[in-house]
Amino acid sequence: MFTGLVQTVGTIASTKEVGAGKRLRIECGELPHPIQVGDSIAVAGCCLTVVEMAGNILTFEAGPETLERTTCGQWQEADQVNLECSLCVGDPLGGHFVTGHVDGVGELHLREDDQQWSICSFRVAAKMTSQMISKGSVAVDGVSLTLVEVQAEHFTVQLIPHTLAHTTMGNLSPGGRVNIETDILAKYAQKSLRTES
Repeated sequence: MFTGLVQTVGTIASTKEVGAGKRLRIECGELPHPIQVGDSIAVAGCCLTVVEMAGNILTFEAGPETLERTTCGQWQEADQVNLECSLCVGDPLGGHFVTGHVDGVGELHLREDDQQWSICSFRVAAKMTSQMISKGSVAVDGVSLTLVEVQAEHFTVQLIPHTLAHTTMGNLSPGGRVNIETDILAKYAQKSLRTES
């Protein structure tokens, strides 16, 4: 479980196809908790397991399901990714409940910059916006954001200067693809209503 509060930005050191999956080596900045092999880390919103460590380079493996559902398969050397350690008991929950199980990929189709702030609109499948509501939460590349406006096949968020400076969101331009995870509470509510009707 994660919060969507990015702790550092990592850089893809290398990628390698391994059977139907992919092996990812990521050079990471300073993380708040000591990392061990077997730990879960949200990488651009995807919950991945550390399988090897060498200094500040962590190695992960992404399987076919992850490659199909997320942007992991498109990552290349030198790309930057948001990183967040999984929650420990007693950690503050400053964002919202994020599982690291990506629902699908969205695309930035509009970005309006106003001095240090940005308004971004993302195109997504209608099945995802059905689990969104204005002032609710969404995770975009692992970043917990508040929804401003939700339409049938797109949603809008406003990015504060801190988010733009300390995550990969500041480098995102129209056409950029991102991992989207809707609010887990909205999923359960939707499932419950469908079951009752």
